Order: sequence, then C-alpha cells, then structure tokens
Amino acid sequence: MMADTDTRMPAGLSGLKILVVEDEVAISMLLEDMLLDFGSEVVGPAGRLAQAVQLAESASFDLAILDVNLAGEPIYPVVDVIARRGIRFLFSTGYGAAGIDGAWKDRPVLQKPFSQAELERALTAALA
Repeated sequence: MMADTDTRMPAGLSGLKILVVEDEVAISMLLEDMLLDFGSEVVGPAGRLAQAVQLAESASFDLAILDVNLAGEPIYPVVDVIARRGIRFLFSTGYGAAGIDGAWKDRPVLQKPFSQAELERALTAALA
C-alpha cells in the first residue's frame, strides 16, 4: 500500500496539461485532486459530450483521460478529434477493457474505481 500514500511527485507528470472528460462529479473531483498532486494542470473537466468535443478541438493539452460512457453517450467523437490532433489519451471506465471499441483496444484503460498509484501507472503508460 505504500505507493498509494507516497507523497512524491511523479517526474514525468509534473507540468503536463491533462484534459479530464468525466460525467460523474465525484470522480471528476477525485481525478482533479490526484492530477494536481502530480503537479499536472487540469484542462476542463468536461461532463458532457458537446463540451468535451469543443475542448478536444480547441484546448491546449498534452494528454486526455476519457470516460468511455459520457452521460449515456459513447466518447468516440472526442477520441476521433484527439487522435486526429496526435494527442495521447487513456480511457477511464467501470466496464473494463471489454467496453472499449476494437479500434482503440491498444490504449491504456484506467479501471474504476482506481487508486492514485493506478492513475499514475495509466498516465505513464499513455505517455510511453
């Protein structure tokens, strides 16, 4: 359990701008707190598809954390924009990798619920 209570800042995450797309307010706030602990800057968060697409098209960010199911709508229009821009991303889902569209199965998946150490691992994998 040491990794979850470790207060060191992950070297590769400090200073990164990370887009958060998450429709559950509590999870969004948790993600924001964890990312700030890493020294990252949060872009968003976006809780609805239209807002997420707009941020994906216009905001400046290095990486995105995308909830697969956004208030009942699939996240793939946002994925298409981010992929076209060449920006790295990972999925966040309670459904596991089985819920990911086949075209994107190679992307890291953060399984909900998650710890800070699991978030760090997923972000590091997305950056690799």
